[in-house]
Amino acid sequence: MKAVTWHGRRDVRVDNVPDPRIEAPNDAIVRITSTAICGSDLHLYEVLGMFMNEGDILGHEPMGMVEEVGPEVTNLKRGDRVVIPFGIACGHCYMCDQQLYAHCETTQNYETGKGARLFGYTSLYGQVPGGQAEYLRVPHADFGPIKVPEGTRDDRFLYLSDVLPTAWQAVEYADVPAGGSLAVFGLGPIGQMCCRVAHERGVERVIGVDIVPERLELARQFGAETIDANEVKDVSAAIKEMTGGRGTDSVIDAVGMEAHGVAGAAAKFSQLMVNFLPDPAARKMVEKGAVDRLDALLDAIASVRRGGTLSISGVYGGAVDPLPMMELFDKGVQVRMGQAHVKRWVPEILPLLEVDGDPLGVEALATHHLTLDEAPEAYRMFQAKENGALKMVLHPGVA
Repeated sequence: MKAVTWHGRRDVRVDNVPDPRIEAPNDAIVRITSTAICGSDLHLYEVLGMFMNEGDILGHEPMGMVEEVGPEVTNLKRGDRVVIPFGIACGHCYMCDQQLYAHCETTQNYETGKGARLFGYTSLYGQVPGGQAEYLRVPHADFGPIKVPEGTRDDRFLYLSDVLPTAWQAVEYADVPAGGSLAVFGLGPIGQMCCRVAHERGVERVIGVDIVPERLELARQFGAETIDANEVKDVSAAIKEMTGGRGTDSVIDAVGMEAHGVAGAAAKFSQLMVNFLPDPAARKMVEKGAVDRLDALLDAIASVRRGGTLSISGVYGGAVDPLPMMELFDKGVQVRMGQAHVKRWVPEILPLLEVDGDPLGVEALATHHLTLDEAPEAYRMFQAKENGALKMVLHPGVA
């Protein structure tokens, strides 16, 4: 089969690789019809290559049709249409019983000290072959896959794999009080959906922050006020001015480790330089050192009001990042973060996808639909934010 594979920094290719097969009785094989490129994939494309092996199959936002199931998979049959959550969970361990699926004790990566295995995401998270491919082996298919109805575009349900649950959890964790305000830093796919989910859940005032004009305009179309961080000298001061000098009740950081800005210049240089180290030294530096560009996070901390809540959905990797602990403590800020527990939120999200009218605008989120063979150019374009690139969806099997 064809699959998108990692070969080095800014080097992804479409290779012919062996077809997946049933390896455990609760496996399924899914023929992929749509598979998206995530902002987290760009971290692998740019700064986290030391945790990748050449030829690793990328991707963790797939959906498709069930082709084959193992003997213990009784909830699925050939021909079912399914979305695959990015995290792999068993559904019955202690953590899964608490609906903390990102910490599943059955698939947890104990040797690296990390949480549940993820599709297509580094040796830290199990090095499981990903979903940017024609076929995908799905472990724990007796629990993970989400069955969705026929007769609608893939785009209606595809984002159940990651984007929607991640945004939903970010808004849930933000805990915006009734009549309150929310600032969202970063208006990529997650940030866009955070704004829309917040409005859907009754948040009265949402302020989106970004530097890309097209992304700011899209957020405005869905009711957000916006701040162009390129045009404003002090984003937190601007937010305070918009909120009576207090700051927003809650803030979401949907940016993560590769934020743009002056404060992150040294970290950006470190991220570049670490790629020239041998992998063992590079891995140690990333795990033990400060490699995150913190501009968005620092602005988020400065922008939240006293006693407010900071919700972090952007991915960070540094162990000694310099944070303003006195400010966090003095302001009494609550902080919540982490990988999305996808299936915890599906029952609340799915009804919004099944109704007419597409209230979350999921069918219009993708800016580019491409073939699997076009993946290298899609990664380049997405990383460069060219041609209005916001969400890239690949379609295996489409010529």
